[in-house]
Amino acid sequence: MDYCIDKIPVFINNAIDLPASKSISNRVLVIDALSGRRCDVGNVARCDDTDAMIAALANDTSATVNIGAAGTAMRFLTAYFSVQAGRTVVLDGTERMRQRPIKPLVDALNACGADIRYVGQVGYPPIELHGRSYHCDSLAIDASMSSQFISAVLMVAPVIGCKRVTLMGKIISRPYIDMTLGIMRQFGIHSQWEGNTIVMDGVYVPPSRFIVESDWSAASYWFEIQALNPSLSHIFLRGLFADSLQGDSRVCDIFKRFGVEAVACDGGIELRHCKRSDNRCMELDMADCPDLAQTVVVTACLLEVPFHITGLQTLRIKETDRIEALRSQLLKLGYEITVGDDCSLSYGGEPSGYVETRMQNVVIETFDDHRMAMAFAPAALVHPGIVVADAGVVSKSYPDYWRHLAASGFGIKEV
Repeated sequence: MDYCIDKIPVFINNAIDLPASKSISNRVLVIDALSGRRCDVGNVARCDDTDAMIAALANDTSATVNIGAAGTAMRFLTAYFSVQAGRTVVLDGTERMRQRPIKPLVDALNACGADIRYVGQVGYPPIELHGRSYHCDSLAIDASMSSQFISAVLMVAPVIGCKRVTLMGKIISRPYIDMTLGIMRQFGIHSQWEGNTIVMDGVYVPPSRFIVESDWSAASYWFEIQALNPSLSHIFLRGLFADSLQGDSRVCDIFKRFGVEAVACDGGIELRHCKRSDNRCMELDMADCPDLAQTVVVTACLLEVPFHITGLQTLRIKETDRIEALRSQLLKLGYEITVGDDCSLSYGGEPSGYVETRMQNVVIETFDDHRMAMAFAPAALVHPGIVVADAGVVSKSYPDYWRHLAASGFGIKEV
């Protein structure tokens, strides 16, 4: 289904019940399974990615587990099923998932004694896992492609007796690694960084209860709405922790540049207007928070804030090639961004001449990517009448997104 946003609110006054963090949910679910499933996990995310994880962990007999488009589930379950002694599982997903690399993770686990084989193209899913008990004191893994590979090996490290995990190459998305270590700490695993090596000690001892906080990535779209409608919005985001495990809480600092201040209140975060900083080129390295990139890039273009954003190499291997998706769809709205060889994005701060001749009801393609839909929908505040194609893709992480927009005064109709 495609949605046209043909009416924009004059004033937004809403308290939003954000979805729970799928990043935290999926980590806790795997760690709890590895530690005996004795923890009462509260506020688990309700979305496609976490549903795929729950279904896979609950399936004790199937020889094939299909996780769809859930990249986190693919990486984490690779490590999980590798230590399920006596069980053989083929782990598969969508056609796009079969194009997303997994070789660094498979190499690291096999080097420790796992038995993981490729069913099709080497380096990519589907994979066949022959679960077994194996042991290693230390392991090394390439850290330059995906932090999810690191988190996967960290979570099984206590099970295989691994005390040291050395990260080779440039470490990207480190906050997600720290998130994993923070959750493991609550399950009894102590850790510390020694240069590029993570040293761990302890065995899994689950807490009686773990409450998953709300999702800062989902919150970013409301930061965008506040930035585009600064004096006519009062938005309260429930369930966010100011002292968060999530690296995407960095959205608070980034959006000060766009005139948004996040104020911690009882039960969540209130978004307020603040003075925008000067209009000099915004220089950002987003290697630690790549899931915010689409929100930040779209917002900056809509506000005509020039930028040079680096650290975006992982965007090429997400649900879609997010670099190209951003470039092509922003051009439809008249914003010409430049892609650098190092996977950077730049924008001069002014719409191209094309913006003067653009047609109404521009269709924004989402390419099976939930974040494309959610980052571009607020653009209706500047470009009323835009159409978001395949709008249901938001179910991957934020199923209530369109309902929340409608409750905030946006007019949404299916076309």
